[in-house]
Amino acid sequence: MTHTHQYEMMVIIQPEVDERQVPAYLDKYLKVITDAQGTIENVDIWGKRKFSYEIQKKNEGIYAVVDFTGTSEATQELDRQLGLAEDVIRTKILRAEEAIAMVASEAKRAEAKAARKSAAKA
Repeated sequence: MTHTHQYEMMVIIQPEVDERQVPAYLDKYLKVITDAQGTIENVDIWGKRKFSYEIQKKNEGIYAVVDFTGTSEATQELDRQLGLAEDVIRTKILRAEEAIAMVASEAKRAEAKAARKSAAKA
């Protein structure tokens, strides 16, 4: 029995791609996961967002977040294929527990910053 884990993947797609095509576009790649008995739990298309700095000479891209369960082999293959895809600007795949930890530490940092700010005002 191969071990599956929960993952969260963020994909940034070229802004020229029609947003309505994004779910179907992603499905082609997500087949790697489902073919290996993984499951796609949620695909959330955030739409076009501006970047804080240029990536591959672009200042915006279409963001999508996919929550899925799969084997680490299938996940690595998905990452490899998306990395080669011409319409994909960037991908980032995190194990769900890493994603949760990152969000938590980000919140803690923001909290500390806010506390410093209000202390500086006092």
